[in-house]
Amino acid sequence: MSEALPGDRMEDKSLGELVAMASSNVSSLIRAEMDLAKLELKDDAKKAALGSVMFTIAALCAGLIVILLSIAAAYGLVALGVWHWAAFLIVAGVYLLLAAALVGIGYLRIRKIDGAKRTRAELRADFDMLRHRGDGDDADAGAVGDAGARALTD
Repeated sequence: MSEALPGDRMEDKSLGELVAMASSNVSSLIRAEMDLAKLELKDDAKKAALGSVMFTIAALCAGLIVILLSIAAAYGLVALGVWHWAAFLIVAGVYLLLAAALVGIGYLRIRKIDGAKRTRAELRADFDMLRHRGDGDDADAGAVGDAGARALTD
């Protein structure tokens, strides 16, 4: 393909050469945009990986803090006159109640998931419309619509 040189005039080029140059330029532009996107995504992936490592370390530190505070709470109960074993059982019981409450809340939130009911209803309606539209045209088109609708409902 010919390229435009600094001394060339565009008016001297034929239509085919101009189309070839435009096509080449568009291809180069798309290739450059894709390379830029790859570089940006790679950079973002590195940042995300570093951020997730930092969150993991922070979560580990928070877990250690909870353990240390639990021991401190148990020894605080011991200072109030509670037996050692009872103090640690009380702290463990508090965590058991907290865990049970969190499981209950999580279960109630999960039950509220409706599984994209509106989207499924819209897709069924679209397939029904296509199926009824194809009834007058061809019997095979209706069969393809039935198979597609059955695949979506399964």
